Amino acid sequence: MTNHKSDLLRVLDQRGYIHQMTDAEGLDALAAKQVVPGYIGFDATAPSLHVGSLVQIMMLRRLQQTGHKPIVLMGGGTTRIGDPTGRDESRKMLTDATITANIASIFSIFQRYLTFGDGPTDAVMVNNQDWLGQLGYIELLQEVGTHFTINRMMTFDSVKLRLEREQPMTFLEFNYMILQGYDFRHLSKDMGVRLQMGGSDQWGNIVNGMELGRRMDGADLYGLTTPLLTTAAGAKMGKTAAGAVWLNPEQLSHFDYWQFWRNCDDRDVGRFLKLFTDLPLDEIARLEALGGAEINEAKKVLANEATALCRGEDAARAASDTAAQTFEKGQIGGDLPQAVAPAEGISVVDALRELGFAASNKEARRKLDEGAVKIDGVVIRDPQHRILPGTDPVPLSLGAKKHGLVIR
Repeated sequence: MTNHKSDLLRVLDQRGYIHQMTDAEGLDALAAKQVVPGYIGFDATAPSLHVGSLVQIMMLRRLQQTGHKPIVLMGGGTTRIGDPTGRDESRKMLTDATITANIASIFSIFQRYLTFGDGPTDAVMVNNQDWLGQLGYIELLQEVGTHFTINRMMTFDSVKLRLEREQPMTFLEFNYMILQGYDFRHLSKDMGVRLQMGGSDQWGNIVNGMELGRRMDGADLYGLTTPLLTTAAGAKMGKTAAGAVWLNPEQLSHFDYWQFWRNCDDRDVGRFLKLFTDLPLDEIARLEALGGAEINEAKKVLANEATALCRGEDAARAASDTAAQTFEKGQIGGDLPQAVAPAEGISVVDALRELGFAASNKEARRKLDEGAVKIDGVVIRDPQHRILPGTDPVPLSLGAKKHGLVIR
C-alpha cells in the first residue's frame, strides 16, 4: 500500500478498490485539498442493478464518506445504444417508458447507500439523455467525432472481441465509446466533475473521455478503475446458478440476498467485508482470522452488514432470524420465499420455478431426479407431484440451503 495524502485514496487503497489510476499523485493531491466531484455510469437496462454493480456503488459511498461529491450517471441515452464491452451480441432496444421506469426503480437502491441533496458533498443523480438527446448528428460529428480515430477505436477490446469472434457489431454500438467519452466532457464542463471511476473493463472508455475533455476544453481530468471482481472459486461476482443476485427486493427476497452473502467462500470473507461493509478494518482483520467452524460467524456478520446496507436493518434482522430458525432450530422461518398455490394445488415443478429455485421446467425436473427436492422433509422425485394448500404453509426445500413455503 502507498502512503496517500488524501483520505479518499487511503480508504480506497486499504479496502482493495484500486486497480488502475491515470495519475495517482495528481488525484491524491487534488483530493487532499478540495472536494472532488466524481462519477460512475450505470445502465438502465433492468429495474434493478445486481451485486456485480455493488463495488461501483460502494466506491461512490467511499467518495462521499471521505468528503467528496458522488454523481450517479444513469445512461438513459446510452442505454438506447448498449455498451458493447464484454458482449458478443447486441442488446435489445428498450422503450423510453421502460428506461424511465428502470431509472426510477434503480434510484431507490442508491438512496440506501448515498445521501442526496444540494450540499457540496451531497450525491446527485443525472441522466445522460438530458444532454445526449439534445445533440444534433452533424454537431456531434463536427465537435466530437473529429477527436476519435477509427484506428484507435479498432484497438478497443470491446470492438476487437466482437470482430475476432465474427459477431456483428452495429454502427450504433460502435458510437457508444464516443458518447461515453462525451459524458465525461459534459460533466466536467457543466458540473466540475474531475474524476470518473469504473470497473477495469471501462479503462479505455474512461481514458477516451479524459482525452476528449483535454482536447475540447483543456480540462485536467482523472480516471480510476477497480479490479475485475470474481469469487475465490473463479465465478463472476453477482451471478449464481439460480441467476443474478438483484439488489432490489422486488427481484430477490431479503432472505435470498442474505443467504448469498452467508454462503460465500471462506476465502472471500475478509475481502468482501472490506468492499461491501462499513466495518472498521481492525474488526475485519479479527473476523478474517477466524478459523474452522468459527468462520461461519464471520459470514453471518458479512450477511447482516451487507443486507442492512442494501435492504435496511429490519430486513437483515428478519433474514438472520429466519436462517437461525430454519437451519439451527429446525423450524420454518417466516421470511422464506413463497409460492402461492391455487385451490387445485400446484405441481412441484411449478413451485420450484415460482420460488426461484429453478430457472426452467427442465432444471426443476433434473433437481427432482437428483433427489435434491424435499417437501416437508420428504424427498420427492415425481415431477407430477402436486402440493395441495392447507391451513399451514407447506415447506419445500432444494438441497440444504434453499427453503421456501407453498401457501394458499
